[in-house]
Amino acid sequence: MTRIVVVTAGLSEPSSTRLLADRLGAATRQRLESAGREVALDQVELRALAHPIADAMLTGFAAGPLADAVEAVRRADALIVVTPVFSASYSGLFKSFFDVLEPGLLEGLPVLIAATAGTARHSLVLEHALRPLFAHLKAVVVPTAVFAATEDFGAGGTGALHQRVERAAGQLVDLLVGPGPLRSATDPFDDRSEDFTDFASLLGT
Repeated sequence: MTRIVVVTAGLSEPSSTRLLADRLGAATRQRLESAGREVALDQVELRALAHPIADAMLTGFAAGPLADAVEAVRRADALIVVTPVFSASYSGLFKSFFDVLEPGLLEGLPVLIAATAGTARHSLVLEHALRPLFAHLKAVVVPTAVFAATEDFGAGGTGALHQRVERAAGQLVDLLVGPGPLRSATDPFDDRSEDFTDFASLLGT
């Protein structure tokens, strides 16, 4: 089973950010299934987690639905992350979610980055904000990043946006079906993990 987690930070309903995330998720699922993989595709909507994220930043502890979202990221084989552009960068909610993750959680994890905005003038946000963020977190960022302006959504299924979505999804799948796993992040307290050592063994009894 290949687990893909789609993290979206759109604030409105309906959301063009969620629409782009859905397209990227569907394209990735289709390619993985064509490669013979079973796929579990989970959505993490940060809009619903705004208060738990703020609480976690104050307490240092993720609880409730935020803990579930963090666990989904921990178990993911790849992430698709999509943010609206606010003030020439990713949204504060988007950044805050990744700020509350424990260090090293994204290390070696394939990540497809994407963003939406009203005009194409903001498209470089992918290269000056998102790509450096995920490089700092030691994720493996897909070469093709996907930006969608409002006008791109009216181009139908064969426009430039569609082509970028397909290319980026193909590169993400190439990372997933490649020669071997890239990440090593595990939870040392998860008794289902191969790295788990029970307390009795630690005491030598």
